[in-house]
Amino acid sequence: MNLALAELPAGIFLGHAARDWSIVTVFAVVYLGMFLGGLPRLKLDRSGVALLGAIAVIAITGQTVQDAARAVDLPTLVLLFAFMVVSAQMRLGGFYTAVTRRVAALPLPRSGLLAVLIVVAGTLSAVFSNDVVCLAMTPVVARLCLQRGLNPLPFLVGLACAANIGSAATLIGNPQNMLIGSVMQLNFADHLRQALPPVGLSLLLLWLWLAWGPGLRTASGQPVPVPESHAEEEPEFDAFQSAKGLCVAGLLLLIFLFTDWPRDVAALVGAGVLLLSRRLHSAHVMGFVDWQLLLLFIGLFVVNQAFESTGLAAEAVAWLAVQGVHLNEPGPLLVAGVLLSNLVSNVPAVMLLLPHLQGDSTGVMLALVSTFAGNLLLVGSIANLIVVDLARKSGIHIGWRQHARIGTPVTMGTLVLAWAWLR
Repeated sequence: MNLALAELPAGIFLGHAARDWSIVTVFAVVYLGMFLGGLPRLKLDRSGVALLGAIAVIAITGQTVQDAARAVDLPTLVLLFAFMVVSAQMRLGGFYTAVTRRVAALPLPRSGLLAVLIVVAGTLSAVFSNDVVCLAMTPVVARLCLQRGLNPLPFLVGLACAANIGSAATLIGNPQNMLIGSVMQLNFADHLRQALPPVGLSLLLLWLWLAWGPGLRTASGQPVPVPESHAEEEPEFDAFQSAKGLCVAGLLLLIFLFTDWPRDVAALVGAGVLLLSRRLHSAHVMGFVDWQLLLLFIGLFVVNQAFESTGLAAEAVAWLAVQGVHLNEPGPLLVAGVLLSNLVSNVPAVMLLLPHLQGDSTGVMLALVSTFAGNLLLVGSIANLIVVDLARKSGIHIGWRQHARIGTPVTMGTLVLAWAWLR
């Protein structure tokens, strides 16, 4: 083979049209994988599909790895990693479990317990990861229901819904909000000011439906004695480690609210402080980092950037504008956000929509819509699946029908609140 030809990147042998359609094919397969949770007959999850998609478009376009890396929004990844470390610190310190046990021990009636649970889950999820909050709180809430003879459905599904809703209040509450805040350069305090009212009203709506909704007030039966669990998933409370994590998280919130320091750098420094420990091994802490989610972000960044380079996405948005559908308007953005979030999950949906949005108000709307939409279907949110899986281990079955009795009306109501507040 001619030496000059051997040195050419593989992608250069494809014509422009062939390259574009190859990219479109890879893009379609990747997002089919996002919809299905993997690819048929292959042992691939969403992260694996995204990674292989990125490898494919690198080969098709002939770009270097360095060029592909430029498609990745590094501040988002750094911020996400840093808060995974903070959440790991709080979990290993037993903070989440201790708070949930305090709630469970309160001498309150059913409606009062639901109110406190919703407030606690929503507040914690606004600062820490909603998935981690559900992971830590679900076993304790399940025991609470069994011990008191309460119907577990409103409490457990309510926990997932409250965690999802509460996480929308800030730009650090969930991965898609971190992405929106980083890419659109949103001000942390401004987002909180605009998002907090609809989030608060949505939590109130959730409580009203759980407390008074038809068929949700029935008891599950007689109280059942359940032994306390001392499994690794529920570590004992460590006041020092919890206080250390709370101090770092509180300081980061103050920095985000009252300074213009880069959020990713500040969070990374905070994570570094937490890793300096004589009691918690750094390998143990970083074992709780969701590396697969970080890999999913990297793969989708590369695939989406390649798809954007074909110009087809811009043409589709321009065609919609000609038809009178403008994504920067609250109504169309709400519909697009809900549909895409339930088709391909909220993070991929946000990645698809972000390049075509302008203005801070659209960023807030997208954050609320993509997060609230996760409550619509059982598979619409990782938090939902975490709660269902852990509930099953406690002998409590929650199917899609049971979830829909709460998730569907709550989602419809919260989306209406978001649209009415921000339109």
